[in-house]
Amino acid sequence: MAKIKHFRGKCIGCAYCIEIAPEFWKMNVADGRCDLMGSYVRGNCYELEIFEDEIQRNQRASNICPGKCIRVEV
Repeated sequence: MAKIKHFRGKCIGCAYCIEIAPEFWKMNVADGRCDLMGSYVRGNCYELEIFEDEIQRNQRASNICPGKCIRVEV
């Protein structure tokens, strides 16, 4: 199983991740940063396990993220 790691402190709130994979990402109106829905805190990041068919969309979000705060580990 693959995993998304979101280093939320680096998020600039551009919302590209929401455009690419809205079923995983949402905007937090309180601080203007994006949240990885269903994730849990582990150390200094948020993590979420994903299935094989969900990797490609989230890898695209990672690649386009200007804050470089999304990592997909396979």
